[in-house]
Amino acid sequence: MKRLAIALFTLLPLATMANDSTMNRLQARAQELIQQMTLEEKCAQLMNSTPGIERLGIRPYDYWNEGLHGVGRSGRATVYPEPIGLGATFDPELVERIGDAVAEEGRAKYCIAQKQGNYNRYSGLTYWSPNVNIFRDPRWGRGMETYGEDPYLTGQLGVAYVHGLQGNDPVYLKTSACAKHFAVHSGPESTRHEADIHPSMRDLYETYLPAFRTLVEGGVESVMMAYNAVNESPCSSNIYLMHLLRKQWGFNGHIVSDCGAVDDIYQGHGVVPTAAEASALAIKAGLNLECGSTFHALGEALEKGLITEQDIDKALLPLLLTRLKLGIIDQDPACPYNNVPEEVICSEAHTQLALRAAKESMVLLKNTNGLLPLRKDTKRIYITGEGATEVYNLMGNYYGLSPRYTCYLQGIINMVSNGTSVDYRPGCMLSTPNSNDINWAIGDSQGSEITIVVLGNNGNCEGEEGEAIASPLRGDRAHLRLPEAQLDYLRKIREGKKEGLILVLTGGSPIDMTELYDLADAIIMTWYAGQEGGLALGQLLFGDDNFSGRLPITFPRDVNALPPFDDYTMQGRTYKYMRDNIFFPFGYGLTYSKVRYLDCAIANVISSGRENVTTVNNHSRANKPIALKAKDLQTITCHVTLRNEGKMAVEETLQAYVRVPGADAPLQQLAAFARCPLAPGEEKTFEIRIPKQQLLTVNAKGESELRKGEYKLTFAAAAPSERSQELGVEHTDLAFTIK
Repeated sequence: MKRLAIALFTLLPLATMANDSTMNRLQARAQELIQQMTLEEKCAQLMNSTPGIERLGIRPYDYWNEGLHGVGRSGRATVYPEPIGLGATFDPELVERIGDAVAEEGRAKYCIAQKQGNYNRYSGLTYWSPNVNIFRDPRWGRGMETYGEDPYLTGQLGVAYVHGLQGNDPVYLKTSACAKHFAVHSGPESTRHEADIHPSMRDLYETYLPAFRTLVEGGVESVMMAYNAVNESPCSSNIYLMHLLRKQWGFNGHIVSDCGAVDDIYQGHGVVPTAAEASALAIKAGLNLECGSTFHALGEALEKGLITEQDIDKALLPLLLTRLKLGIIDQDPACPYNNVPEEVICSEAHTQLALRAAKESMVLLKNTNGLLPLRKDTKRIYITGEGATEVYNLMGNYYGLSPRYTCYLQGIINMVSNGTSVDYRPGCMLSTPNSNDINWAIGDSQGSEITIVVLGNNGNCEGEEGEAIASPLRGDRAHLRLPEAQLDYLRKIREGKKEGLILVLTGGSPIDMTELYDLADAIIMTWYAGQEGGLALGQLLFGDDNFSGRLPITFPRDVNALPPFDDYTMQGRTYKYMRDNIFFPFGYGLTYSKVRYLDCAIANVISSGRENVTTVNNHSRANKPIALKAKDLQTITCHVTLRNEGKMAVEETLQAYVRVPGADAPLQQLAAFARCPLAPGEEKTFEIRIPKQQLLTVNAKGESELRKGEYKLTFAAAAPSERSQELGVEHTDLAFTIK
């Protein structure tokens, strides 16, 4: 064993030297290519659609590609749940596996496209994903692209996706991931091209920046700048934000504008009067790549002396390095990702991964008297609602196209006994009132034991500017209520059906539950579940699997009680700052099992690399909180004991929340989370590690600090609040002091 340890120790420096040598070779090659290009050729390489340079062996390449939840906008691909659904999984390991599967399919599709001479948009390996903006307001149409409202959850899932997309080679990239949109971006869509946001330093460093920093420190290859301005400076030319990335966080990849954002510097924001001046501002600030065509004015900017050729060279170097690390300029034989077979595209393994993700993402919000799970030999089931057969309700946005989609009707039919009578009628259109005063669906539902109504939203109702064609707010939502046609239909179904009514909701954002909660006996939020959504719902409804999804965003009681949509102040928003106006809290979700939170304890504290066991008076039942020393504190390891009192196995999504001392601190902040498997009747103690970073709070200057005083640590099935207590959310807590 000692010999092996010595051998490994000897090999590690050699491996590091080999990696450094490879990187130096790629750096030298990038510099060589830049030296051989004309100035005009260099400028042309700074826009997303780059021409080939045949004499240098450089083929045409378009940097614009999408991989938000599967290879997007590029034909056949496995389609996974929309990121808001992936946020509901609280499962970084799953998200990393999905990223790896997306990269595999992307590599295979790229190889085929190259052989066909397809160099068009959406055929490359630079994926502009993930979106790690914070879903601070439920009215934002693009919130579905994010992992929810919490910076820590967002960072953990985002960096997992990046690691999956980029692979584990120390130099070469499987694909290139992108952290977007930097920074302070989350609607409204209608003003995103001219909005100037002035966040407080506390909100900036506590809410809007942490996930980006996590991805940068995790090695993300690119960062996309947002359309909006921050403190009067458009993000694509914002020196403060660029300096933060490069100098403070050590980012060494490439920086790209959002599409058309350099236009906004002089048109939307009116900072300068011309395209040449806008281009010069962006290049001088540190932008490497423009998505758009404003950089056609770089020649004019050079002629006027606004920028120099050295500025162009500096901007171009990281871009060429990205392509060299992908191994796609010189067909580098050392790149381990060159020969991914076509068979991985929509493979059975990826299909099963999509099914697992869909099941983990769905959230059970209500289950009166244990109505669910359903018996497979139920005598009569009636299915209604246009969403039961509408494939578009599975897709979300930035989606690929799968050769197979299982809608919710198919998933239910797949599960029931052949002796069960099942019927279906749409009964209601998504947003248009029925014009016929006779609707057989309402009467038919009354004679069934179980009626399943599938309602909600799709990408016509919410999404990005220009995509959500039924939204009068360019993709955002003025309110969170279902369309009146859907509400009226559900009311009529309820009038004639006193029990057995199950409501399935699709969508990418919170839905007003104030009336819906009383109209249905069981409610399930399926989000945009991807290609396997139907099978997933069927298996969950009939108890082949247990629910485990949790809300990654608070469902408010009244959207009008929230701060104005265009107010970026965090007070009154998200579980961290909402005292009331909560219908369903962040982290909430039911299962078919009753999991009890029995006890919690601090097992040890890692300080200066040494573990000091502190097990005296540290249980939740103890009266006196233990004292910890702030100096060099790194990690607190806790033990939490859970017991599954149900008859089904469950993966309990355990969440740890910390209450930091100080009147200006958040009400609570997520400090850790874990999926905890429990067999029926099993009692088990789980280890939860809370890093020092999650004990910090941000002061008015934007500085992180570890405050002295008493901390409250709560392990719970949802974020602590009065509403959580009303809903009977299980929890156990303890206190400790830092001195």
